[in-house]
Order: sequence, then structure tokens, then C-alpha cells
Amino acid sequence: MNSSRILVTGAAGFLGSHLCDSLLNEGNRVVGVDNLSTGSETNLAHLSRESRFEFVQQDICQPFDVGAVDFVFNFASPASPVDYARLGIETLLVGSAGTLNTLEIARRHNAGYLHASTSECYGDPEVHPQSETYWGNVNPIGPRSVYDEAKRFSEATVMAFHRYHSVNTHLVRIFNTYGPRLQINDGRVISNLMSQALAGEPLTIYGDGSQTRSFCYVSDLIEGILALADSDEHLPVNIGNPDEWTILECAEEILKVTGVSGNIVFKPLPQDDPTRRRPDIRKAKALLGWQPKVKLRQGLELSLEYFEGCVDKRLVLNS
Repeated sequence: MNSSRILVTGAAGFLGSHLCDSLLNEGNRVVGVDNLSTGSETNLAHLSRESRFEFVQQDICQPFDVGAVDFVFNFASPASPVDYARLGIETLLVGSAGTLNTLEIARRHNAGYLHASTSECYGDPEVHPQSETYWGNVNPIGPRSVYDEAKRFSEATVMAFHRYHSVNTHLVRIFNTYGPRLQINDGRVISNLMSQALAGEPLTIYGDGSQTRSFCYVSDLIEGILALADSDEHLPVNIGNPDEWTILECAEEILKVTGVSGNIVFKPLPQDDPTRRRPDIRKAKALLGWQPKVKLRQGLELSLEYFEGCVDKRLVLNS
């Protein structure tokens, strides 16, 4: 994909901003759209003088059109537990009306379309690791349901536009991802633990720390997403790192990378928090020739300078 005009929604977010960078590096023109409810213009500040990048502040839940585009990447949604707990109704709306509006843009302009879905579609899985054929174990009325069901509705909508309108759609199910530009204190494992360690605070672990996650560094994830966008696959594809870590093991790695000897505090596990999470990536390997390269220790080291800067700024503001 190069020399195309591409729409990226959620462009000011963690993943959206990295995606914009990669698309521009490939020689494309990018229109980034974001309503800045959870994204930050800081994530795009380095593109302020890039002539091939245009930023539009827009709520995608309202119909809009940025003109002819060759491809749409829909990454707009609150994605952290803190954000979708605070913006529950907005999360449902962006996963329904927002998805419909962006799909309509793709249909109108005969553009390709990739939707950022999530491993949360699997809920608290009873199948391990999780493959794309697993339908999930999701509580449709629990506190996480505003995010889980928004993404599940989005997937159904994307497939409907493919089946009924022949839109060239793609679905990526994203597993836990980390790296620079991740918001600190947003309820995600690595951002919380990294910021607490660097601030000299006790590391908070929910439950007994035996629940597992699989952490993918952001550059690996973006590489997999771009490979999927260039493929002929229309059904969901897991993109994530299959290396499985307990939360306690992750905390211990963070202490090693930061050089901090911190205390760990245990708190009750939130309702419906998945006890296990690990992607089966055989489909991505076979179809896309993709697999992650960055191990957790290396990714944490690559992220350290960013988190140090965020924590320093927070400490100055709070002083």
C-alpha cells in the first residue's frame, strides 16, 4: 500500500498515531480523524509540518466525508478500561453509528476497509489459546460489556457490508499492545505498572497475579495490521504476541527494566476481568507470513524513555 489517500479514524490515539506514521513512511497521504475524547494531539505533533498529513477533528458518530479515499482504517474507540468505564455510552455509539458511518465512506468511494477489533470479543475465554473460530464467553450486561459488545456489533456490521455491499473489508482482533504513546494510568497492565514503578509507588496487581496476558510491542502489531490490509482475508485475524505472562511475572520484569525495588500491592479482581488471554496466531502466520519479533524485556526497554518522560511531567505538575 503506497501512494494512496488513506483515512485513519482514532488517529490521535496510541495505535492510530503509530499507524499514521507507518502509512506516511510508505509514501501515502493520510487524513487523520479524531474527536480527541481519549486521543491526544501530542501523539501527532511531530506531523504538524508533514504536507501529506491532514488532521480533522470530527466525531465519527456523526455522518461525515473527507473526500475520495482508497482505504479506511477504523481505529476510533475508547480502548482502555478507565476510558470505556467513563465513556460507556460513547463507546457503544462509536462501535455502532461510528462503524456504520465509516463503512459507508468505504462503500461510497469503493475503498478498502480495516476495522480494529479486539481480543475482548473472546471475553473470559473457556478455550485457550484463543483462535478466530472461538465465539467467546462474554457477559453482555456486565461493566465491560459497553466495550466488548460494541466491538462484537462492529464485527457483525463489517461482515454485513462485505456480504451485502461487496466492500473489501478486513477484521483484526488486537491483543494487549504496549509501547510509546500509551497513556499512563489508563487501566492497562503495562502502563499502570511502568508508571507506578518509575514514580516510586507500590505496584498494584488485581487478584493474586496469576491471571495471564500476552503483550505485543506496537511496531509488531502495526506490521501485522498492514499485512492484513494488503491481504484477501475478510474474516477476523488475531494479531498479538503468543508469549504468555502472568501479571505477577510482568510486574517483576518491569521492576528489572526500571531498576526499581518496589513493593507489590494486591487488590480485588474487577468483575469479568479475563483470567487468561493468549492469541492463537497460526492463521496470521499462514496467511500473512507474520509473527512478532520483539520480546517483552526488549519492548519494555524500548518504552522506558517514553514512560520516564510521562512520569517526570506528572510529578512536576503535581509538585
